Amino acid sequence: MLFHWLRKPTLSRLFPCLMAFLMMPTPLFAGSSAASGKSSSEMLVAELAEDENVEDVEQSEPRKTAKPPKTKPLTSTVSQAPKPKPAKKVAPNIDLKDVAPAPKTEAEPVVQDIETPEPEQMAKTPLPEDSEVRPGEEVTAAPVEKAVKAAENFTLLGNEVLPATSTRLAWSPGIQIAGLSQPTPVLVVNGAKAGPTLCLTGAIHGDELNGIEIIRRTMYDLEPEKLSGRVVGVPIVNLPGFQQGSRYLPDRRDLNRHFPGSPEGSLADRIAHSLFENIIRRCDMLVDIHTGSLKRTNLPQLRADMNNPDVATFTQGFDRMAVVHSTGSPGMLRSASVEAGITTVTLEAGESHRIQEHQIEAGVNSLTSLMERQGMISRMFVWGDPEPVYYDSDWIRAEHGGILFSDVELGARVSEGEVLGYVADPITNAQYPIRSSSNGRIIGMAVDQVVMAGFAAYHIGTEAEVPGE
Repeated sequence: MLFHWLRKPTLSRLFPCLMAFLMMPTPLFAGSSAASGKSSSEMLVAELAEDENVEDVEQSEPRKTAKPPKTKPLTSTVSQAPKPKPAKKVAPNIDLKDVAPAPKTEAEPVVQDIETPEPEQMAKTPLPEDSEVRPGEEVTAAPVEKAVKAAENFTLLGNEVLPATSTRLAWSPGIQIAGLSQPTPVLVVNGAKAGPTLCLTGAIHGDELNGIEIIRRTMYDLEPEKLSGRVVGVPIVNLPGFQQGSRYLPDRRDLNRHFPGSPEGSLADRIAHSLFENIIRRCDMLVDIHTGSLKRTNLPQLRADMNNPDVATFTQGFDRMAVVHSTGSPGMLRSASVEAGITTVTLEAGESHRIQEHQIEAGVNSLTSLMERQGMISRMFVWGDPEPVYYDSDWIRAEHGGILFSDVELGARVSEGEVLGYVADPITNAQYPIRSSSNGRIIGMAVDQVVMAGFAAYHIGTEAEVPGE
């Protein structure tokens, strides 16, 4: 019956066949369309950088020989930044040391009225009742102290932070489902006296934990009444990555390759744009805190573009912190911030997925010395011996795959040709030594692990001699 039906074609019988033929996929007719579809699908897969701790250094521009001029401590340049939108509310004054519930973006905070004495009342200070001054005697005026400029209200994230107060705000990049959104806490301390604005960011990579604790301890130790300027801390920038213990965002992109971001780009672009426009542009100085990645650990150090005079001077305020010259890679928060006129360095300390007390103490100590150098706080600070500046550094890579065993420790000084460790082949029992390429110091290294050929295992810093210094 079927063949008999096909042998006698009619219009009604051929029409369904013709429609099915026309609706067949276009790749059967055009090979170029298939190629185009393939390329577009490949664009959806994010290309992950190997490791900014490696790539950042290897692609850095050489150090210039000109000696950077000395500059004065930074002063506030917030007035030069784009004016923020008018604040919707006054942020409540809270003690950051107290345990408090997580901030909510929808709830209106309860603000207590703060009574400020009128200038006339402050000027008319009556004498104590037990004063020895009698009629006809002259009163010796007390020495007049140098006038200190009072701080102003600080507008951030739609809130007015009053002088001599501290508060918790909430930043949300607006990329999550509304009913499931969770804001990122932002800690703010606005001092009683005018001064620069220092910003601290941590966990741009969600698995880097040391920076979170460094910011927490630094922020909670500040006293608003004794602070000159403002300090803004964002302990966990990449909240989704932190919750999953992942370095990357949910779309597998590295957030630190997408600054200053775009409001119409990828997920990473939108998060970067929101952070940069709403918080970073309000900063005069920025310290972006990281750790080593891919099972690597770093000696406490700064990554800084020493070709920039302001940045080079800025690094001198960090106590007992080695400096590694690095111009930075495109898309990094440090690079984007410097281009925006914000003096910025990256602080590296320790390894990911771990809380390391020694590294945390070094980070907190260096930030305290920085604020003291910038005139933001006044404390009895004992400076340690200065650490060197490494204008040249190299990563030593494994030439064979296997299990890495190190013979040196982080911070050790090594000589050219010295064996740093070896890679053992667990099948053939062959051992391949890894030797130092120059005299220097181990400022970063991989922990013992399984490695493949080409894996960056040891970071050696060299104290290059720069003419004029």
